[in-house]
Amino acid sequence: MELRNDTKISAFLLLGFSEDPELQPLIFELFLSMYLVTVLGNLLIILATVSDAHLHTPMYFFLSNLSFVDICLTSTTVPKMLVNIQTHSQAITYAGCITQMYFFILFAGLDTFLLTAMAYDRFVAICHPLHYMVIMSPRLCVLLVLACWILSVLNSFLHGFMVLRLSFCAELEIPHFFCELNQVVHHACSDTLPNDLAMYLAALVLACYSLTGILYSYSKILSCIRAISSAQGKFKAFSTCASHLSVVFLFYGTLLGVYLSSAVTQNSQSSAAASVLYTVVTPMLNPSSIA
Repeated sequence: MELRNDTKISAFLLLGFSEDPELQPLIFELFLSMYLVTVLGNLLIILATVSDAHLHTPMYFFLSNLSFVDICLTSTTVPKMLVNIQTHSQAITYAGCITQMYFFILFAGLDTFLLTAMAYDRFVAICHPLHYMVIMSPRLCVLLVLACWILSVLNSFLHGFMVLRLSFCAELEIPHFFCELNQVVHHACSDTLPNDLAMYLAALVLACYSLTGILYSYSKILSCIRAISSAQGKFKAFSTCASHLSVVFLFYGTLLGVYLSSAVTQNSQSSAAASVLYTVVTPMLNPSSIA
């Protein structure tokens, strides 16, 4: 019998972290509080950047864009999980799952590219301070953000299109709190080799380009900081990068760890727990980078 993707009968169940009823209220309160802190904190950054003329600089332009993307990133996953806990339902429709997965890939990709653009901005600010406003012109900033959107849309469209070609034979239990790409692909009953190749190739290319840009920028930044004579000057230069660098390590470390470890082990519970760091914790920490 030929396999086909019957979206009318395909159902997805998001198992979340635990099926223990006693833990559900705790999980609900924890994620609700983190979600509210994330949304309110990032909204404050956007409002402050828009309302204060002194903050109309490239750094805060990228930071406000990152805040918007972080709000969208958490909003693609956490609200649905909270609704499922409150309604005691684990179900998500096929269309809802594909939509959630598409937008999650979109905003996660935007996060990686914007972090790279912010690293370049810090490189220019520290290594070429006299030419900073000339190099980081409004036109260049807008073009960098536009390029981030185009690359992210193309990446999410590629994965979304390739998932649509898969066949799902029965009700699927996804041991995750959202429709994560790797979990959905590996629960299909058709050939997933093209999806695996596209998934790992895209992750490798995008991560390599982004990480190369970030590492190059910070290698130049460290060289410039070492050349500063005063300890106060070194501390001031490093403090402008410390928060951004910590978010980069947390985001990339957990993101790459989850996807690379999936090729070796099928421990979905640890994968779901690690995913919280880059889907919820990292966006929540973004407001601290304004300091």
